Amino acid sequence: MVDGVARIDLWGAQRKVIYLDVSQTQLAQLGLTEENVKKTLQIQNAVVDAGSVDLTSKRLRISPTGAFLTPTDIGNLTIQPNVVDTVQASSAERGGQVIRIRDIGSVREGYAEPPFQLLRFNGQPAIGISIANASGINIVDMGRAVDARLQDLIGNLPIGIEVNKVHWQSDIVSEAVDGFLISFAEAVGIVIVVLTIFMGWRMSMIIGFALIFTILASFILMAVFGIDLQRMSLGALVVALGMMVDNAIVVADGYVVRIQQGMDREKAAVEAANLPAWPLLGATVVAVMAFYPIFASVEGVGEYCRTLFTVIAISLLASWIISMTLTPIQCMDMLKGSGSDDGKDPYDTKFFNIYRGMLSGAIKARWVTVAVMAGLLVAAVVGFGHVRQLFFPDSSMTKFMVDFWTPEGTRIGKVSASLEQAERRLLADERVASVGTFVGSGPPRFYLPVEPEQPYASYGQLIVNVHDQKQIDSLIDEFRPWFKEAYPDALPVLRKYGVGPSNTWKIEVRLSGPAEADPSLLRKLAGQVTTIIDDEPLAAYSRTDWRQRVQKVVPQYNQERARWASVTRDDLAKTTKRAFDGSTIGLYREGDDLVPIILRHVEEERQNVSGMDVLQIQPDLSTNTVPVAQIVDGIVTEWEDPIIWRRDRRRTITVQSNPIPGTTAPTLYKSIVGKVEAVELPPGYTLEWGGDFESSRDATASLVPGIIPAVAIMAFIIVVLFNAFRPPLVILFLIPFVVVGISAGLLAFDVPFGFMALLGAMSLSGMMIKNAIVLLDQINIELETGETRYDAVIKSGLSRLRPVMLAAGTTVLGVIPLLQDVFWIGLAVTIMAGLTFGSVLTMILLPVLYAILYRIKPPGGAVAPQAAEA
Repeated sequence: MVDGVARIDLWGAQRKVIYLDVSQTQLAQLGLTEENVKKTLQIQNAVVDAGSVDLTSKRLRISPTGAFLTPTDIGNLTIQPNVVDTVQASSAERGGQVIRIRDIGSVREGYAEPPFQLLRFNGQPAIGISIANASGINIVDMGRAVDARLQDLIGNLPIGIEVNKVHWQSDIVSEAVDGFLISFAEAVGIVIVVLTIFMGWRMSMIIGFALIFTILASFILMAVFGIDLQRMSLGALVVALGMMVDNAIVVADGYVVRIQQGMDREKAAVEAANLPAWPLLGATVVAVMAFYPIFASVEGVGEYCRTLFTVIAISLLASWIISMTLTPIQCMDMLKGSGSDDGKDPYDTKFFNIYRGMLSGAIKARWVTVAVMAGLLVAAVVGFGHVRQLFFPDSSMTKFMVDFWTPEGTRIGKVSASLEQAERRLLADERVASVGTFVGSGPPRFYLPVEPEQPYASYGQLIVNVHDQKQIDSLIDEFRPWFKEAYPDALPVLRKYGVGPSNTWKIEVRLSGPAEADPSLLRKLAGQVTTIIDDEPLAAYSRTDWRQRVQKVVPQYNQERARWASVTRDDLAKTTKRAFDGSTIGLYREGDDLVPIILRHVEEERQNVSGMDVLQIQPDLSTNTVPVAQIVDGIVTEWEDPIIWRRDRRRTITVQSNPIPGTTAPTLYKSIVGKVEAVELPPGYTLEWGGDFESSRDATASLVPGIIPAVAIMAFIIVVLFNAFRPPLVILFLIPFVVVGISAGLLAFDVPFGFMALLGAMSLSGMMIKNAIVLLDQINIELETGETRYDAVIKSGLSRLRPVMLAAGTTVLGVIPLLQDVFWIGLAVTIMAGLTFGSVLTMILLPVLYAILYRIKPPGGAVAPQAAEA
């Protein structure tokens, strides 16, 4: 046993049994019944208490021989015709002939038929071992320990027994974490390079040290709070990188400006940190609260993405503390400056003068500026309608799966035999590394987003491991038509693993009726929906979760005749079960194991279903047998619904479908929603959508309980910081325009808008509000020095231009490594495009909106009175 292992399960292990196959014909010729055999076996194999004897000072147990030591002993057991209660110990004879069990049947040791589950690996029979780690255990460490233990055990295995890996989570996690750490290091390097280029090496060293200390503090606090290194926590650090340096940039830039204005070094350091301290803290909390809704979500996506909020909260708050304490000291030690006042304006450069001219022009033409932005917003909203929608993207794992659905009622052996051809065809492809075949049910849950299929004898799944993840699409494209041609009666579903919470069926339509709704009516309604989906070119296939109807064999029991013959329905059921499936009549002890002994008819008679009417029934209180035909009116076949699902106690049939490759579920949904909802339903019947539509809707709705307190806290902070209602209005009017950047970015990169892109938009709003708060606070600071509102707006814009552009640049360039990750690309593109345009909004549109709300006039016009803050 390895430390950290919580559970080990076997998959595909078969139950060992001993089959006693008897011939009804031979039994009748010898005057025997199946009950004779059963009772003879039970009496002979009974556990007997023979007592004990006292011998001198000892007491010895009496243990008669005769118990079954080998399966052969069962075949050698003698029986006598018409045995009812006892079997004579001496050999029973009839006409001088000894009758043994082997004379009227065969004894065979094997496995239960039909099997419940079957497993093959690369075409060879196998047993699967599923190992789960305990909570809080490092999966990578446990995987290495299990791997080492396996290597020790492999040497002791019999020749021919091999150990192969279908899925080894520790290797995948280790590779993913290592890859993400590289991306994280790249992001840190990009941030430092950007700072060096635009602010010089000394400034980059100061901010770089603040960034490194923030990261180290974040790792320490993550360890304290038990937050593991995983996809979401590492991604949160990358997302937060740009915001981590924002506080340090504000402080360092404020120090440089004050030194250039001639301020004393110590005073410049204190003032650079002290003046923006509370606004920066408030803005930081606002940025953190933008991620709170995902933390408060009770849906699966909330559990999956919850550490996004906690890690960003830890890192940004640590960044604020370090920026307020360490950064000013570093500025004094590392930045040159005499503090002499030479009267030089630090903003009298070409770069700042260009911005000054643009801002002045925008304020003068304020309504034109707003009209242009409004036009862009309208265009962005229209363009957003052309953005592909996607709940969660596919995974980059080097494997895909094939769900193989044969018609309901198909024997598991037939399914297994059918998949052998697929195994050979896949293994012959050099791009395929291995194929695991699971028949009877889905595999153990080895990957959180994929829920294993329920047990169905008619179902099988292939897990295909490939050498290169990039080859999966081409393999699926090639094998999808091959499967359809090779298995015209089956429904093969080739699909990739999802990277986040995902559904097997992307499109689901649930049709519900009363508790006792007519199954035929529900199937008829489902048939209408299925026809609509099948006629849609964007749909790959469709089915219902009730599957196909199957036939059943119905012996029509006649109570009157059966009572005259003293035969009950239970007698009839026991007879048919024993004849075909077999019934347990005893146990064979094999070491510590108890192996069931199953009595059934020989295969020839089991295959002869038409001979059911001549099966002999022996009532419990009789030594005579009665043929089945005597107590039934006939034996017919009827159709039945083998599966009936209910939802909230209402009978519910679900039509399921997936889009064709290259088409998203929302696109398919839009193409069929009108036609499906136009299906006329009887009174009391309802139609609702499931699949990705429901998951996305529920995931989005689950954010609402967190959005309400988050917005309340954000609004409270803004009001407390400004003690006025117009600054919050400026921010409120500003945020919607960020859609322009988001829509343009998603369309330009052809990236679908999914749940992670939604999180990116939420985080972007937090960044925008943070920048807006600091800029508006700077305006108040300028007003306190006696500047007019117009001059205060211009000077505040000049003061915040470099920090905003640098923070935006580091954030935008810092998330570039996330573009290569299919999980994060939506969030990365949203932040990159949104923040790029958002910086323009912050530095141009925000001052314009401020000027409109405060009725500020540029010099040369009628200047509005400097009213008190409102």
